[in-house]
Amino acid sequence: MNFFLGLLIVIGGFMIAWKSEWILNNFGRIAWAEEHLGLEGGTRLFYKLLGIIFIFLGLSVISGLWSDILGGLAKFLVR
Repeated sequence: MNFFLGLLIVIGGFMIAWKSEWILNNFGRIAWAEEHLGLEGGTRLFYKLLGIIFIFLGLSVISGLWSDILGGLAKFLVR
């Protein structure tokens, strides 16, 4: 089950990164991204980075490292 869930997350991340222009045209610009990530391409960069993060998370679900990542993050935040 983890394989299929991870594969869906990877495919979703790939589609977000690949179709960032379509997403921009349909959902508009993000003011925070335009201000902090670049002059005219901040939102596109944000969508591409979001897609890459989804790909990374999907691969971690597929490989079974998701629980280790969450455990490490929890230890870091609780300190």
